[in-house]
Amino acid sequence: MDLRIKDKRALVFASSQGLGKAIAQELVAEGARVLISSRNPEKLAETAAQVGAHGVIACDLGDPTAVDDLMDQARQKLGGVDILVTNAGGPPLGKFADLDDAQWHLSFQELFMSVVQATRAVRPLMAEQRWGRIVMVTSIAGKEPAMNLTLSNALRAGVHGLMNTLSKELGPDGITVNAVLPTYTETDRLKQFRGSFETMAKQIPVGRLGQPEEMAKLVAYLCSDSAGFISGQAIGFDGGSMHSV
Repeated sequence: MDLRIKDKRALVFASSQGLGKAIAQELVAEGARVLISSRNPEKLAETAAQVGAHGVIACDLGDPTAVDDLMDQARQKLGGVDILVTNAGGPPLGKFADLDDAQWHLSFQELFMSVVQATRAVRPLMAEQRWGRIVMVTSIAGKEPAMNLTLSNALRAGVHGLMNTLSKELGPDGITVNAVLPTYTETDRLKQFRGSFETMAKQIPVGRLGQPEEMAKLVAYLCSDSAGFISGQAIGFDGGSMHSV
């Protein structure tokens, strides 16, 4: 399928590895001009060469001034952003009693305010050209809270509320806004959890972990012309593991 996003200008957060890298690679394969971003400049350069990214911008999403600078640089490098994919590494594990204010504030900036800042930056041009795609990579924890994922449970749910609100406000301007909610997907991040991949796979009805490339194709579709009537949706990439309707 031709997604008709050739030469569209895309920015993907946290894309030097894992899900972000796979998404960037898929968008490049569809002909988009893609900027990738993460904290590590050396890893970014390596990834850019591997996936054929248009350029790189180093950014720590936990620093609000760095996020604003990231968006300024993206506009300068691309002339604007047609496709925005927000993404961030999972916050620290822990029960409520284990977390201090500093961890809450940092995770709020990384998971929530970075999305607010980026959307604020791309909205005017998207509205002017009456075409834009915003996809927020979150987690099934934002819809079905899990033990020991207090920060993710709370903040991802907030992002979903923002996503749905934005879909109403930005829809008249030709901008779609959606979220993709991954469960256990075979990335380096997953290795931080205790337990084997085989044990995790048993919790998923299809009997295996998700692959980053599979999720990347879903995100790329949501960024396409063909998905222009899909907005305000929190779409599970979960192998059937979520229980909610």
